[in-house]
Amino acid sequence: MTTGERQNKSAAADELASLSLAERIAARVATMSRAERRVAEFLRTRGSDAIFATAQQIGAATQTSDATVVRTAKTLGYSGLQELRHSLGKQVVAATSPLAQLRKRLERPGSQATSLLSQVFAEATDRLTETARRMADADFDLAVEAIANAREVIGIGVGPSELTARYLELKLNRMGRPARSTGATGFRLADDLLTLTGEDTLVLYWPTRLRNEMEVVLDHAQAVGARTVLMSDSLGPLIGDRVSVVLPAAHSAGDIVGEGMTTQVLTDAVLAGVRAHDERRATRAHELLTDLRTSLSQVNGPSQRRRR
Repeated sequence: MTTGERQNKSAAADELASLSLAERIAARVATMSRAERRVAEFLRTRGSDAIFATAQQIGAATQTSDATVVRTAKTLGYSGLQELRHSLGKQVVAATSPLAQLRKRLERPGSQATSLLSQVFAEATDRLTETARRMADADFDLAVEAIANAREVIGIGVGPSELTARYLELKLNRMGRPARSTGATGFRLADDLLTLTGEDTLVLYWPTRLRNEMEVVLDHAQAVGARTVLMSDSLGPLIGDRVSVVLPAAHSAGDIVGEGMTTQVLTDAVLAGVRAHDERRATRAHELLTDLRTSLSQVNGPSQRRRR
């Protein structure tokens, strides 16, 4: 290694040393293997569990190996697992310190002059503002195109995110566009992926945590050539290179507003783009929906009820 290379390596190490774990992961995720990304995601979301865990235990939890755990720690700029655990410990101590706890109590609704309503609207505004700041027009256009040109759109969400996936399905169907949704996990998810083709688009509502079945979804989508739109707060850096486009849906530290709020608004924006993509198709579908509703209201009208 030349003197210049050693200096560059030292400068890169110094730069990483000043970053938090999450920032280190974002800076190095592009160079990580898939197994290393699983370890990094475990460290990011379950750091308190890793403080006293051995490399073997972390490897078992992430379905990797102890060597992968150590290699990930070094990739993130730590000398090894011991330094990484020490850094995680300091983060947990800082988060649970008396000063931090006092700050949390002061931020609770009703503890200050600011009303609960104002806090809710302030947090919602912050999330939407941050989402708009992080959004690239080109990425938004790609997402609209992927959905508008799909043979079928499949929304996938787990927990609260399933509600947004169902909403996407409902609104697309009302535009005359075939769509379905699922909140299935484990083996049940296989049935929803079975008919996926290269003409379809998956819309993935995956906010913050990388689950094991997500790897299967991404692998299968890539295998059949389906396009994928990821709506997420923080998974973009981890799996952004494995999806067609990432739309950031920012969360915030307050957690007063539900996690689905930002993705709901973002979904409405995408749906507006899809409608504009083919306004006549959406209008025809709306007219048919109105006709069907009118017919159904007549069937269930007063005269029909008297005949029963």
